[in-house]
Parts: sequence; C-alpha cells; structure tokens
Amino acid sequence: MKTSGKFFTIALVAAWYSSNIGVLLLNKYLLSNYGFKYPIFLTMCHMTTCSLFSYIAIALMKIVPMQTIRFRVQFMKISALSLVFCGSVVSGNISLRYLPVSFNQAIGATTPFFTAVFAYLMTLRRESWLTYATLLPVVAGVIIAAGSWEMQKEL
Repeated sequence: MKTSGKFFTIALVAAWYSSNIGVLLLNKYLLSNYGFKYPIFLTMCHMTTCSLFSYIAIALMKIVPMQTIRFRVQFMKISALSLVFCGSVVSGNISLRYLPVSFNQAIGATTPFFTAVFAYLMTLRRESWLTYATLLPVVAGVIIAAGSWEMQKEL
C-alpha cells in the first residue's frame, strides 16, 4: 500500500472514531445534562441524516455505484439488518440517560467477544484460540469495571 493510501485510511479511521465519540457525547449531553426526553427522536434524526448523506454520496458524488435490490429475500435481509441496527441505536441512546459515557463504552468493548461467540453458535465458524484468548481479558476488565461502578453507585 502506498504511503498516501495509508494516510487516507488513517484519516478515515480517525474521522470515524472522532465522529462516533462526538455523537455519543452530544447524545449524552442532550439526554442527561440538557434534559431532552426523547431518545427515539434523536435516533430518528440520526437515521434521517445518515440516509440523506448516503444518498448524496451515492447519487450525487458517485463515491460508490447505485445498487438496486433484486430479490425479495435480499430486501427482507436488508430490512431485518436495518431494524436491528435502529434498535441498537435506540437502546444505546436510552441507556445514555442512565449510564456514564465511559461505562457505556466499556460495555461496548465486549462486542468483539460476543460477536465471535454468537458467530460460532449461529454459523459454527470458529475463530482461532488466540482470538478468544485475547478477548477474555477485555471481558474480564469490563466485568471488574461494572462491579466497581455498581459499588460506587451504592456509596
């Protein structure tokens, strides 16, 4: 990979990471500090904006080619994925009202472990033992953090 390609990739990852943190902190501010009481409305705004920018990127800027849905099964799979993703964003926004951002992110750190476990349960596709071994300390750390957060809450 050329050096310019590496920098472009790094810039994209940094932009994604920064925008992800920005959205999370803004949602937390609106829901907890500002007193906004409609996490589902925030999700609707998020989804609408993503749809608009995606349309601009595909139809106007032609970053990727326009694709059509060819089969009903394909449409059903895309719809199911959309509903699950929307539910995930709604749940995340609702949880921000009750949890600190740091704890929310710590819980999110367990996603790779559970993804590997559920991938095995659903598709019988195994990851290497090294993958599971490296993810176990992350889960253990989150369990410890959750326990200490719960203890702090009681004080």
